[in-house]
Amino acid sequence: MLDKTFDFSSLEKKIYDYWDSSGAFKCGQRPDAEPFTIILPPPNVTGSLHIGHALNHTLQDILIRFERMRGRDALWQPGMDHAGIATQMVVERQLDEGNIRRHDLGREGFIERVWEWKEQSGGIIFNQMRRLGQSCDWSRQKFTMDDGFAHAVLKKFVDLYNDDLIFKAKRLVNWDPKLCTAISDLEVEQREVNGFYWHFKYPVDGQEGRYLTVATTRPETMLGDVAVAVNEDDERYKDLIGKTLTLPLVGRKLIIIADEHADPEKGSGAVKITPAHDFDDNMVGKRHDLENINIFDAQANLNENVPKKYQGMERFEARKLIVEDMDELDLLEKTEPTVHMVPYGDRSGVVIEPWLTDQWYVDAETLAKPAIAAVENGDTKFVPKTWEKTYYEWMRNIEPWCVSRQLWWGHQIPAWYGDDGKVFVAIDENKAQQLADNYYGEVRKITRDEDVLDTWFSSALWPNATLGWPDETPELARYYKSDVLVTGFDIIFFWVARMMMDGLYFMKDSEGKPETPFETVYVHALVRDEHGAKMSKSKGNIVDPLELADKYGADALRFTLAAMEAQGRDIKMSDKRVEGYRNFGTKLWNAAKFCEMNDCFNSEDDFNPSNVQLPVNKWIIGEAEKATQKVTRSLEVFRYNEATAAAYHFTWGTFCDWYIELIKTQFYDEESAEKQETKQTSAWVMDQILKILHPFMPFITEELWKKLSNSRDTDLILADWPIYDENNIDQAASDEMNWLITVISEIRTARAEMNVPAGAKIDMLVSGASKDTVEALDRQISILKRLARLENVEYQIGEIPKGSISVVVGEATYYLPLAGVIDVDAEKDRLNKNLDKLKKEIASVAGRLNNDNFVAKAPATVIEENKKGLDEAAQKAEKINLALERLESMN
Repeated sequence: MLDKTFDFSSLEKKIYDYWDSSGAFKCGQRPDAEPFTIILPPPNVTGSLHIGHALNHTLQDILIRFERMRGRDALWQPGMDHAGIATQMVVERQLDEGNIRRHDLGREGFIERVWEWKEQSGGIIFNQMRRLGQSCDWSRQKFTMDDGFAHAVLKKFVDLYNDDLIFKAKRLVNWDPKLCTAISDLEVEQREVNGFYWHFKYPVDGQEGRYLTVATTRPETMLGDVAVAVNEDDERYKDLIGKTLTLPLVGRKLIIIADEHADPEKGSGAVKITPAHDFDDNMVGKRHDLENINIFDAQANLNENVPKKYQGMERFEARKLIVEDMDELDLLEKTEPTVHMVPYGDRSGVVIEPWLTDQWYVDAETLAKPAIAAVENGDTKFVPKTWEKTYYEWMRNIEPWCVSRQLWWGHQIPAWYGDDGKVFVAIDENKAQQLADNYYGEVRKITRDEDVLDTWFSSALWPNATLGWPDETPELARYYKSDVLVTGFDIIFFWVARMMMDGLYFMKDSEGKPETPFETVYVHALVRDEHGAKMSKSKGNIVDPLELADKYGADALRFTLAAMEAQGRDIKMSDKRVEGYRNFGTKLWNAAKFCEMNDCFNSEDDFNPSNVQLPVNKWIIGEAEKATQKVTRSLEVFRYNEATAAAYHFTWGTFCDWYIELIKTQFYDEESAEKQETKQTSAWVMDQILKILHPFMPFITEELWKKLSNSRDTDLILADWPIYDENNIDQAASDEMNWLITVISEIRTARAEMNVPAGAKIDMLVSGASKDTVEALDRQISILKRLARLENVEYQIGEIPKGSISVVVGEATYYLPLAGVIDVDAEKDRLNKNLDKLKKEIASVAGRLNNDNFVAKAPATVIEENKKGLDEAAQKAEKINLALERLESMN
């Protein structure tokens, strides 16, 4: 017996634990089935679930549950990333509380402490994923620092090095002076900052009184200037190209070069060039073979390459002093306030410095070529296809990839150095020592590189290393390559592209050809707040998915995310939408209670939907087939919003609002073949609904599946997905029932427009009906009377009674005599008053939107709300006008 409501707060965990313990999530239980694989983008071990995770994971789980029900051997491979910087910072903060520094523990002691933290506190996000119903194969959980995975990472490094695709070089990197490590572009956060342009005058050699003015937001970097660039077409400076300037405060000679980097339309048209501390300047330096002068140490303090006065100074203190000194020399032309973007480390929160340092690099350009070709050839497809352009743009302009990090937590680089600096790369120290011994002809001490590898270097192996690579395991043979990768757009380059490069380099198909890691890359939307603004802590508009799940249930949250996931459009998340889909779950529950109350599931007879006789049952079975087909086709092409819309409208609109109302009175009658058929049809359709809703709302559907019938031979999670059968669609029955629904709807609309009391039964006259319509009316007359609140229905022969309104459906006209039912004049007055009020509202809102001053100053959310209000008012006015036309037409 079903409870009054679905108590998600107590039942969801119980249902999930049952699935987990029953082994429902495990792959490999259908050895003869076609495999279906999704790899979970590994969350950081430090991470907790945010709304972006909730969307990403829900979309994956929908596909996994869908394909599992379609009979596939489904593997959803879970795991965590060791998250080098993030994890090291968490543990270092813990040590700080005890006034302990990691150097006090030493490298091995610190790493032991990190592992302790990981075992105690890491992986919280997996429990949060369970809360939302995600059906990963938890028995196969991986971690990027596990022994097997670590071996794969080291082998990758060694193989790429031996193939001349990894090298060490001194190049410019994003340097975090607080963490003292290089970081990736993804770990750099661009912040808008109020700053200044300081305009400095550099004296032209041999031309006393002539200066070149350059502007900078970072005066301290002038100490590393080696040139000034001008545009060769700039008439002001053509005579200076090739000549020199003297760098103030330093005395170094700077050459004046012609380069397109200098824009004559910007500022003075002259640009100071500091190749060691600016990425654009570095490119200019390479084009002109300029010297790189590094003026910072690892903490971004000024080093020995600057005048003694500034050596050892903190960079921002040096900035102040340099500006003062230039002003004293009368070389500060002006100071101009500006708002500009400044790079900050997303973990450390300090300003990042472009810094020249020795690092390990991957020859990404070489690896990118087959990865570009694979997408061009269609071996891997992006959905939406528009993201291919972003992928190509990044890959075709790819630079060498810096993969070394100055951290302790991570995969230590498998490189050892002899006392002369000679490098030996090997999978372990013994093999490295053998290489060194062979090279030197004697045993010499070697020392391992202290750096670790970039997190993306290891996670790029996720599709194959989680399956056992480099070993040739049965899992690797069966589940590689993945069918689909579901990801956000922000890591297409940082992760997706690198997995493509690795997969094509290391993996081969059955014919020995390079194999991509995925068939399809589905790029999902960004979740924003209800007004369309990006979520951030500073704005206070963060939406916590777990709070929503606790408030409305995981099913409601999942359905909301899927329903709003339209390709190419961001999601505007609001409580009201989740609450609305919670109500949808309640509607489903009540429909199931109706079926249970009327004993629909207790028939012992076999049911064949193709054999039903009643038009209403033929119709609902056909509609169920159509809904199943729409959901199936939509999920196959990742149109989540269309799949949920089909399931929602069939369940609520077709089944609950119409079918149940149409058949309700049958259950009041004595037992009969027709009643039994309707019971069985109701049960069959309810089962179809539970199946097509299960990927989106797994908890409530599983509970109903179990409670509605005692004769199930499987849990819903493993039940067969319904297969579309066009033989179950009876076009004649569909036409008749859809006609009936249209007539009822039109009559109800007319009654509402005329303000006919809900309880009043009225007569109806039918004119111009065909023979088929008359026959259908005769068959459906009792339902039509009940649902349209009609007293008598007659076929019109003579004159139409005065005070009638009409509705037209098909070839027939249906007249509703309302004289004596409503006061026509009073109704006109009421409608005209409402119309006048709406006209004023429309004029007021339209006036605001046509006011340029209002539009310029009002926030985008206010503009959007005004436009929405205008549309709603216009629609109401249109309905009132239609009602007034009906009243005027009453004869």
